[in-house]
Amino acid sequence: MNLKKYLLLGGVALGLGMTSCVGDLDLEPNDPNLVNTNDPNFKANALGICYSGIAVSGISGSGSSYVGGLDPGTSAYLRTLFTLGEFCTDELVWIWPNDEAGSIGDIVACNWSSNNSIVYGAYYRLLGHIAICNQFLANTADDADAETLEMRAEARTLRAYSYYNMMDLYGQSSFITEEAEVGEEPSQISRAELFAWVEQELKDIVDNRLIAETPVYGRVGLDGAEALLARLYLNAEVFSGTPRWADCQTRCENIIRRHQGGGFKGSGLANEYLYLFCKDNKQYMPGGANKAENEILFGISFDADMTQSYGGPTFIVAGTVTNSHYVPRQNYGCSGEWSCIKGIQQMAERFYGLPNDKRDDLWVRGMLPAGSDANGSWDAEDYTDVFHGFTGSWATTGGNVILKFTGNTITKNPSAVDYNKPMTLFDGAYDANGVWQPNYPATTFMSTDQPIIRLADIYLMYTECYINGGVGDRTTALNYINLVRERAGNGPADLYGYSDLTVKNLMDERSRELYLESVRRSDLIRNKMFVGPQQTVWQVKGNINNMEGTRIDDKYALYPIPDAVLNSQPDFKQNPGY
Repeated sequence: MNLKKYLLLGGVALGLGMTSCVGDLDLEPNDPNLVNTNDPNFKANALGICYSGIAVSGISGSGSSYVGGLDPGTSAYLRTLFTLGEFCTDELVWIWPNDEAGSIGDIVACNWSSNNSIVYGAYYRLLGHIAICNQFLANTADDADAETLEMRAEARTLRAYSYYNMMDLYGQSSFITEEAEVGEEPSQISRAELFAWVEQELKDIVDNRLIAETPVYGRVGLDGAEALLARLYLNAEVFSGTPRWADCQTRCENIIRRHQGGGFKGSGLANEYLYLFCKDNKQYMPGGANKAENEILFGISFDADMTQSYGGPTFIVAGTVTNSHYVPRQNYGCSGEWSCIKGIQQMAERFYGLPNDKRDDLWVRGMLPAGSDANGSWDAEDYTDVFHGFTGSWATTGGNVILKFTGNTITKNPSAVDYNKPMTLFDGAYDANGVWQPNYPATTFMSTDQPIIRLADIYLMYTECYINGGVGDRTTALNYINLVRERAGNGPADLYGYSDLTVKNLMDERSRELYLESVRRSDLIRNKMFVGPQQTVWQVKGNINNMEGTRIDDKYALYPIPDAVLNSQPDFKQNPGY
């Protein structure tokens, strides 16, 4: 099955009333193919919905939603994960704190409550996706042919991903599977119980090879399922109370072994870091054309025509670019610009002393002067490293333009790449006046696929297992973190030695490699930097008006169970401190 062909065929709408946190997740078919199991396309269509439930808000365009009562863009699956996983961290801010009636500002300041609309939206979006996967699994429960069994393994992996996110964000979760009787209410499951369930699901899929090792493009395969299992074990002490470093490292070794021989120095990593986040990154996806560099182990495919969403890469690209003189949106293949996302001081500082590192090459920095030319005049723009505050104007806030995801197309002339001019990585040329002229259209929606877990993360996981868990080989751990640094353009003088294998250096490297990929909050919590006596402080942490930041209460290690859930399920318990 070609996923994109079926991505928006068939569909469901999830009506979320306040009477039940999952009981009202009634699937209302908009296409008879979704429930007509005699239709030859039924399984393909229904599985496509399991994937599109992560990619799009609804089946009728970017303004529609599977989830009633919530803004389709703000509540898009991957956008809620980004908002809850990035804006509360030491990487970036959303510069309009009053958006969503102040809910987004509370996330930025790590000062949220149980009636925060984004916390609410993410909870219901995840449950809605679980319900879609449950329906597919229920409707195919009696089918034992090889193709269906593989489809079921994919749906189980996607469902496990949503339950993983529930466990990560909220700890305890509403829980129900395809085996429930019609009308059966969900139970509330503890974090440790959910950890055990997700572990068993993924082990069954991976160890019994129920899923394809080489999947069709756009679908999850063995690497994606095992990478999710490795990420589960990486966070095991937080989720279950018991560290599982050796298990994490074993899963990393399995994945790395499958990717040896191609890509950067035979590691399987893509040779060009920034190509992983542009329009042509489908070649690095599971089933992508560049098999030697299939670094994206688990990803969600997007297409400007077929998968239109104000979440996913469209949200990241439009949020980080501006329609200014210095950051023209057309240069990044994006016709929309929101001027919303800025890097903060602590993020900028991680690249100090690394002049050859490519991972921040697209960023725009500094106080840039006013000027004029034949096309008119422009004001000065402030993109200095320190975020100054919520001034009411995107050009005066400070903070770097923290570009990484783009809608750009890879250059057709690799010999013309000039690493002092990173835009030459993409298709186009500088004109006689030194102005970049792209050779690709600027579109409202991105065709850039979104990585969920990459091979570079797996290499860094192995190193963390050695640093935090004392397992594995010290030389291998050092080589793996240096491999990631070297791929980024750092030379011998910038590589680590054994004495550099510290938590601080690991965390800085994970941030440099994985920023904008929705993992920073989890990384900080796991390494005791988010809350607790060893927590670090960054700009606006704890107080939206404090540019130095303050410490926060331990309760913020979890998001609260939304009030609407507790009102509809009186037997459900709130997380401590809320």
